[in-house]
Amino acid sequence: MSERLRAHDLAFLTEETASAPRHNATIEVFRPGPEGFSYDRLLDLVEDRIAFVPRYRQRVRFVPGRLANPVWVDDADFDLGYHVRRSALPRPGSLDQLRELVARIVSRPLDRQRPLWEIYVVEGLADAQVALLYKTHQVLVDGLETVDLGQMLLDSGPEHTVTDEGQDSWRPGPPSTPASLVLAAIRDTIVHPVVAVDTTRSVVSGALRTVEEARHGVSRVVNAISGRQVDRVTPISGPLSFQRRIVVADTPLESYRTVREAHGGTVNDVILATVAGGLRGWLMTRGAPVGGLRQIRALVPVSVLDDDLAPTSLGSPVDAHFVDLPIGEQSPVVRLHQVSYSFQVHKDTGRAVGAGRLAQMAGFAPATFHAVAARVAAAEVRRAFQLTITNVPGPQTPLFAAGAQMVASYPVPALLPGHALAIGVTSYDGKVFYGVTADRDLVPDADVLGQCLVEALDELVDTTTGERRRVPRGRRAKTRRTTKAGSTRSVRE
Repeated sequence: MSERLRAHDLAFLTEETASAPRHNATIEVFRPGPEGFSYDRLLDLVEDRIAFVPRYRQRVRFVPGRLANPVWVDDADFDLGYHVRRSALPRPGSLDQLRELVARIVSRPLDRQRPLWEIYVVEGLADAQVALLYKTHQVLVDGLETVDLGQMLLDSGPEHTVTDEGQDSWRPGPPSTPASLVLAAIRDTIVHPVVAVDTTRSVVSGALRTVEEARHGVSRVVNAISGRQVDRVTPISGPLSFQRRIVVADTPLESYRTVREAHGGTVNDVILATVAGGLRGWLMTRGAPVGGLRQIRALVPVSVLDDDLAPTSLGSPVDAHFVDLPIGEQSPVVRLHQVSYSFQVHKDTGRAVGAGRLAQMAGFAPATFHAVAARVAAAEVRRAFQLTITNVPGPQTPLFAAGAQMVASYPVPALLPGHALAIGVTSYDGKVFYGVTADRDLVPDADVLGQCLVEALDELVDTTTGERRRVPRGRRAKTRRTTKAGSTRSVRE
C-alpha cells in the first residue's frame, strides 16, 4: 500500500495557515570554484542526488470523505525545473538584498498540489558568490525516513561524483484516482488495524481543534464587546501577519570557546546566554520595561541518546527542553551561569548527545536537525513558551556543492502561531551563524536584534580579559552552584 501520513504528521498540514506556514528554510552562501557555479550545474546535481530521497518526488493526496489519512503518491507530472528555481540580485548584490528576497519567498506557503519543497539559486551576489535557499515543508522531513535534500547535495571535497541514480532511472507509480484512493482506504482499514487507529486519532484531533478554535472565536467576540484584550501581546508575541523579516549574523566560534573556558558551561550555554543578552539589549533600545519582563521562556530542542538506534543514526530522538532566559539580569556572567544551571538536569540524565558526536553522525546535516527540531517545537505549540531557539553544531571542515565551497549557512526557522520571533543557530567551519525570523509588522526593528546579538557576545568575551566582574551581592551562592554544575561538560565543542 502507499505510505499514509501518521496522525502527528498530518497535523503539520491541517494546522498550517496563511499567516503561519509550516516550512523551514536555510540560506547557504557558496564561493564558486575554478569551474564556476551555475543553475545548470546545480540542476544536474539535484537530478542525480534526489534518488536518495524519493519522498521529494511525491505529493500528498487526500482521500475522499476522509475515510483514512492522506497518502504519499508519486507525482506523475514531477517537474524538477519547477522546484529548482533561478533568481538573481542586481550586481553586486548585498546580504541585505538577499535577506529581503528570502523574506518574500519564505512568506509564501508551498503548493500542496506538488512535492512540498523548493530550491532557489540566487546569483549576482558580491564577490561572484551564489546563494542557495532551501524551502521544505515540516511534514516532509522527519530525520529518520526522510532527510533534507540540501544534506544530499553537500560533499566533503570540491570533487563530486555522479551516481547514475538520478531521474532517468525513475518512473512514477500508477496514478491515483479518487476511486482507487477510496478502495485503498477501505482495504487498509480492514487489513491493517493501525490505519483505523491512526485515522480515528486524526479525526478526534481535528474535532478538538475545531472546538478550540470556536471557543477562541467566541471569546474574541465577547472580549471585543466588553473591551477586554483576549491575548496578552508582548514584544515577541501577537497575531501574525502574512509577511516576514529575516536577519542574519555570523560570529567566530572561538569567541564562544573562550567564554566557556573562562566561565565553565558549554558552547551551547554561551550561545543561549548570548541570545539572552541580545534580547535584553534589543528590548532596551525599544525603551521596553525590561525590569517588568524578567524572563523569556524559550523552547530549545535537544538531541538525546536512544539505545534502540544505531550509534551513527541521524535519527537520534529530539526532546523539548524549556529554558527561562534571564533577560532582566544585568550581569552577562550571571546570565551564563543561570542558563548553564537550567541545562544541568538534561546533562545529568546521561542521554545528552555531545556536539562533537552529533556533528560526526553519519548523514548528519544542520538543515535536517533544524527541520526535526521545528517539528518538536510545533508539537509543543500549546505549551506556555514565547520563543523557539534551535542550535545545531555542524561540521568544522568546509563542505562543497557542485565544486563550490560553502562559506555560510544561515537557518531560517518558521514562526509558530502567536510567536513573533524564532531563532536558529548553526556552527560551521569555525563560525556560528544566526538566522532570525521575525513577523514583519510586529517586529519592524528586527535588524537591531541582529546587532544586539553580536554586541552581547562581545560583552561576554570582555568578561574573560583581566579581572573578572564581581558577582552582584545576593547572587553568589547561586552562581557558585551553577558554576559547579557547569563543570560537567556532556555537550561541548
